[in-house]
Amino acid sequence: MTKKILFLFIFTLTSIAFSQEQYYYNVDLTLTGIQLKEELAAKIISTHTRFLEYTSGGPDVWDATKATDENPNNTDNVILYYGWEEGRDQDITNDYSRNKNLQDTGNAAISEVWNREHVFPKSLANPVLDTDVPGPATDAHHLRAADRTRNSTRNNRKYGRGSGNSDFSTDTFNGLSGANTAAWYPGDEWKGDAARMIMYMYLRYGEVCLPTAVGVGSSEFTPDEMIDLFLEWNAEDPVSDIEIARNNYHEDTRNYAAQGNRNPFIDNPYLATRIWGGTSAEDRWGIYTGSDTEAPTTPTNVTLNNITLTTIDVAWTASTDNVEVSGYNVYVNDLLTTQTSNTNITITNLNTNTTYSFSVVAKDIINNLSSASTAVNGTTLQDTEAPSVPANVLASNISDSSFKVSWSASTDNNAVASYDVYLDDNFDANTSDLSYTLTGLNTSTTYTVSVLAKDIDGNTSAKSTAINVTTTDGSSNGITELFISEYVEPSELNNKAIEIVNLSSSTISLAGYSLQKQSNGGSWVNDLPLDTGDVKSIIPNDVFVITHIDIADEHLIAESDLSGPPNNDANNYGSPLNFNGNDPVGLFKDGVLIDIIGEDGNSSNHIKDGTYRRKTTITVPNTTYTTTEWDVLAAGTFDGIGSHTATLSNANFTFVSFKMFPNPANGNNVYFSVTEDATISIYNVLGKLVKTTKVTKNKNNIDISEFSKGIYLVKINSNKQFITKKLIKN
Repeated sequence: MTKKILFLFIFTLTSIAFSQEQYYYNVDLTLTGIQLKEELAAKIISTHTRFLEYTSGGPDVWDATKATDENPNNTDNVILYYGWEEGRDQDITNDYSRNKNLQDTGNAAISEVWNREHVFPKSLANPVLDTDVPGPATDAHHLRAADRTRNSTRNNRKYGRGSGNSDFSTDTFNGLSGANTAAWYPGDEWKGDAARMIMYMYLRYGEVCLPTAVGVGSSEFTPDEMIDLFLEWNAEDPVSDIEIARNNYHEDTRNYAAQGNRNPFIDNPYLATRIWGGTSAEDRWGIYTGSDTEAPTTPTNVTLNNITLTTIDVAWTASTDNVEVSGYNVYVNDLLTTQTSNTNITITNLNTNTTYSFSVVAKDIINNLSSASTAVNGTTLQDTEAPSVPANVLASNISDSSFKVSWSASTDNNAVASYDVYLDDNFDANTSDLSYTLTGLNTSTTYTVSVLAKDIDGNTSAKSTAINVTTTDGSSNGITELFISEYVEPSELNNKAIEIVNLSSSTISLAGYSLQKQSNGGSWVNDLPLDTGDVKSIIPNDVFVITHIDIADEHLIAESDLSGPPNNDANNYGSPLNFNGNDPVGLFKDGVLIDIIGEDGNSSNHIKDGTYRRKTTITVPNTTYTTTEWDVLAAGTFDGIGSHTATLSNANFTFVSFKMFPNPANGNNVYFSVTEDATISIYNVLGKLVKTTKVTKNKNNIDISEFSKGIYLVKINSNKQFITKKLIKN
C-alpha cells in the first residue's frame, strides 16, 4: 500500500510540475532536505546566463530594477521595498512608490530619490560583496528599489522579528552599535519577500551568503545554516504579484536585463518547507500538501531516564504513518526545544532542582503533525556543591591609583557563574571575567586582595588566600597628557575610529576630555564628551577607542569603548565621528585643543582613505598637525586599533589587546581580535581541556560547532600576556 501511494505521489508531482513550471522539468522534485536544495541550486546556477553590471555598461541593475519593480498601477513609478503608504503624510521615506527617474545619482541635496537595497548586505557576506565584480553583489534577485534614507537607516543591520511596518526590530545582535544593536524588521508586507530572497542567495552562492549571517534566529532545527526566522516569514507572508513579475522577467532572457534564472521559493514557498522543515508554507503547485493529508500516530510511552543536574534523557515508542514518519518534535514546557529522527533524545541546559514537562509530536514527510503525546514531568537534581577556591591570584599593571588582579578559573560540578573581588576584606566588585582592574586607589598604599567563586545555583567558595599589593608613589615618567594614537578613515562604509593612549604612569580620568571636528576645515563643531560611556578613565599603558555608531567591522566592534552619536540629521549624522578626510579631528581638554589629526583649517581630502598611526617615538600631544609624527597605512587597516606601541626611555612597550566575540556565541565560530599571535586553550567547567589551537591576525576564528551548549573557560597565551575569559555557547 505504501509503495502504491508513493508511486501515485511521484506521478502526480511530476505531471503537475510540468504543467505548473516548465523551468523545473529536469529537477527531481520528489527529493527532500539537502538533496533537494542541491538540485535546485544546480538549476538556478546553470540557468544564470547573464551577469549584470552594478552601474553603467548595460545591462545593469538599474535597468533590471526599473523593469521588475515597476508599479502596475503607475508604470512611471517603481514600488519601494519597505514602503507602505502613498504620500498621505509628510514622511517621504515610507512612500510605497516613486518616479523611476528619481534614481539616486549621488546628489545629497535631493532627498526624494530611490536606490538599490541589497537585501543581503554586502558587508555581511563572506567575503564582503564587491559591486565592481558581476556576481552576488549585482544579482538582481536580491536587489530592490528602496527609498534612499530608509535604506540607509537599515544600513547593514541583520533582519529580526517585529510587526506592522518597517522599523527597528525588538531583536538585537552584535553589530553596528555593539552587542545590543537593534536588528531591522522589513514590515509585514515585505518579510516574505525578504525571506525568499535570502533563501535564493543561499541556494545560489552557498557559504558566501549564509542566512545565519543576515538574520537573528536559531538554526538548531535546520540541517544547515538556514534559520527559523526566514522559514516563519516565508510561511506567514504569501507570494506577492511583484515577486511573480520579477521571477517571470528574469527567466526570459529576451528581456534586456534578465538573468535567465528564477527564485524557486517564489514559484513555490513549500520548497523551503521541504528542504528545511518548520511551519508549512504555501504549496502553490498543490503537489505536496494535496498528496497526503494523513498525520502520523501519536507517540506513546514517553519515559524519562538518567536525570542529572542539567540533563534528562527522553525516550518514546515510534509512531507509524501511511507513507513515512520523518521525525519528531520534542517540547519542554510546551515549547519546541529540539527535533530528531530518533526515538530518544537528551535534553540539556536545564536548570537544577526544577520540574519540567515533556511531550513529543511526530511528523511525516509532508509535514503533517500528530497530536502531542501525554505530557510527562521530571525534576532535575539539586546542586549543593560549592565551586573550588580561585587559585594563582596575581597583581599586574600596578600604578599610583590602580592595579589589575587576575586568577585561575575555579571548577564546579555544574558551572561557575562569576567571581567576587574583595579589597581589604570588603566586597569591591563582581565579574564573570578572570581578571578585574581596581581603580581610584591611594598612592604608596598596601592593599589586600582576595577572590571567591560563585556557581549558577548560588553556591559560593571560600575566599582565596589574600595577596598584598602596594601602589606606586606616583612618580612621573615625564608624560602627563593623553593624545591621539590612531585615526581610521576607510574608503567605504562607516568603519571610522579614533584611538587615544595614556603613556603616563598614572590613571587619567576622561572627565573634561572631548572630540570635535572641523567640518570641511571650518570651525570646530559637535563636541563629544569622552566620559559619557561605561569607561570613565584610562589606566597607564592602555588605550581608549571611539568609533562611529554604524561600524560593521568585527575588530572595531570588539575594541570600541565609546560609540559616536546616532547617524541621523538631529545628531548631525554621527558627527564628529563621521569625518571624511577633509575634517580635521581634535582632542580637547576642558574646551581647549590639545591634539589634532589633520591640518587645522584644511578643507582638502588630505587625510582621506587611510589609517594614520602615531609613530612609536611620539609621547606628547601636538596642536599642529605634523606629518612626520604619523605612519600612513592603507584604507581599511583596522588591526592596530586596541593597542599602541611606544618607545619610552630606550625601551619598547607594546600594549597587547585580546578580545573574543561573539560572547555568548550563538553560531559555530568564535572570533578573536589579537594584536599578536596567541595560543587558545578551551576548557569545560570541570577543567578538562577540550580544544587548543593558535590564532593570528589573519586566522582569527575557532570552530566550536562540536561543543555542547554551556559555559567554557578560554585561556589566551602570547609571549607577553596570559588572559583567561569565560565563553558561553547558547
